[in-house]
Amino acid sequence: MAEIRTPSLSDQLCFDLYAASRAMTNAYRPVLTELGLTYPQFLVLVVLWDEGTRTMRELATVLKLDHGTLTPLLRRMEARGLVTRRRANLDERFVEIALTPHGDALRVHAEKIQCDMKVALGLDPAQFATLQATLRELTASVTKATAARR
Repeated sequence: MAEIRTPSLSDQLCFDLYAASRAMTNAYRPVLTELGLTYPQFLVLVVLWDEGTRTMRELATVLKLDHGTLTPLLRRMEARGLVTRRRANLDERFVEIALTPHGDALRVHAEKIQCDMKVALGLDPAQFATLQATLRELTASVTKATAARR
């Protein structure tokens, strides 16, 4: 009987992506800890700083999170005074998420954090743009393939 060869860990693209994601999250951790934020909380703030008040559904879509993950995250942020959650005036089925003055005040740190992370990557601007485009293409491709299998 022929021996079945299984791909090694070094052959697994999924592991490389997982390791890179963990490394990036760990790079953010020290500065975010100083601000009292987790990485997912920081991402919520980035969206709200950039786009203003958003519904839960919009945040879930942009951040690629399910409601079961996003709801407790936003509850904790609300308890810390970073965001408010309220029913939309026009359609009470929707919950709107808005920055509080305290959440908005953390915006002053955003540019420095972004610059620090770009330095940590050690990529020149062209390499950074290429990597970002490749990751976005990969995400879109895998999302499409996964949806097709459902």
